[in-house]
Amino acid sequence: MRLMSGAAWTAMLLLSTCQAAWAAETATAPVTAPVTAPVTAPPAAALTPAHVPASAAARGATPPRSRGSVLFWTFEQQQAGYPHMEDLFPARVVKRGGPVTPLPVASKPLDLSFTFGGQTWTIDDYMARNRTAGLLVLKDGEVVLERYGLGQTPQKRWTSFSVAKSFSSTLVGAALVDGRIRSLDDPITTYLPGLKGSAYEGVTVRQLLQMTSGVRWNEDYQDPTSDVARFAGEPSVNGSDPVVTYMARLPREAAPGTRWVYKTGETNLVGSLVRAATGRTLSDYLSDKLWQPLGMEGDAYWQTDASGAEIAGCCLAATLRDYGRFALFFLRGARLPNGQQVVPQGWVQQATTTTREAQEGLQGRAGYGYQWWTTRGQAYRAAGIFGQGIWIDPVLNLIVVTQSAWPGATDTPSAQARQALIDAITAHYR
Repeated sequence: MRLMSGAAWTAMLLLSTCQAAWAAETATAPVTAPVTAPVTAPPAAALTPAHVPASAAARGATPPRSRGSVLFWTFEQQQAGYPHMEDLFPARVVKRGGPVTPLPVASKPLDLSFTFGGQTWTIDDYMARNRTAGLLVLKDGEVVLERYGLGQTPQKRWTSFSVAKSFSSTLVGAALVDGRIRSLDDPITTYLPGLKGSAYEGVTVRQLLQMTSGVRWNEDYQDPTSDVARFAGEPSVNGSDPVVTYMARLPREAAPGTRWVYKTGETNLVGSLVRAATGRTLSDYLSDKLWQPLGMEGDAYWQTDASGAEIAGCCLAATLRDYGRFALFFLRGARLPNGQQVVPQGWVQQATTTTREAQEGLQGRAGYGYQWWTTRGQAYRAAGIFGQGIWIDPVLNLIVVTQSAWPGATDTPSAQARQALIDAITAHYR
């Protein structure tokens, strides 16, 4: 039995995922927050039993059935639910295949401490205090640190939340190489005719990826009449794409390419675009283009919406090492182990370069490319709420992957502690 329908899940989650990701990515000011005592888990609520792993149910940590639940899960419910989202919500499998690509272990492991809030933290302190399920550090393609907590293991998956956006944009690049999308400068109406005659007339694929369409969108999470609150409830009529149906009704507020606004709906349009251009589900296409060729060690799962289509902006579930393999793929120019180019030449540079409009919209605190966040340096990242993240530093050939169950979607002290850790790792290898 599923706990929540695709429509209810999508409507609930998208009320805060994108705003939360923006807040988390811009919460990288100098670290001065005081260190608090290690967080203790709140008691699990008395909830109706549901389809969750027996071990989780035994702990009294059954995730709730109510539609507004995921953003307000207790610590126990996060631990029980994040590794098993495909058991709770509708999802499609992303199949692995062939031999697993090994991640070699470095002869010299990373062992460091760092200062945060006037106190010295070890890696063990970070794992416990920052409610971390997985921490993976790759240097020069080798594992220098791999830790698990909260009952997580190398074989278990963990939800990505908005980290999935960076996977979705990469599939646009793959569709370009396959000739399914001819150019990033094509109008998106070429592939999504349901948007013809709407405010998306004249918007290009590139502008959709960069969120600079100029189409008006209300992402006010306190307003029940906002677009982000209403669009996920759009029904699928006779198999129609509810995302396209809703977005086609929106008015224009600026010329295409002149204003950056974070729009949940446009990330999901990226998924609609890839499905329409390739004629395939995102899960199958990701399996074919990346999951199998990269030698991922586990199947992934991608949650679906009311129409049965993958939520392009959210909710891929994979193992810690497989997130690391994707990051390593991107760090190496988005080439497969055999050297094959999956995306166009120069794609990584383009995808991780911010637009001027994004810099202005984010007031210089961060930037945004093709569904990747950029920093004030050369590093870039994929980010999801509650502490999910992939940090890539191409100068140091360094990757940091985090899986977490933070006490809040953006939780500033947790975000600052993670950045302090990343800064310490970066300084160690400089």
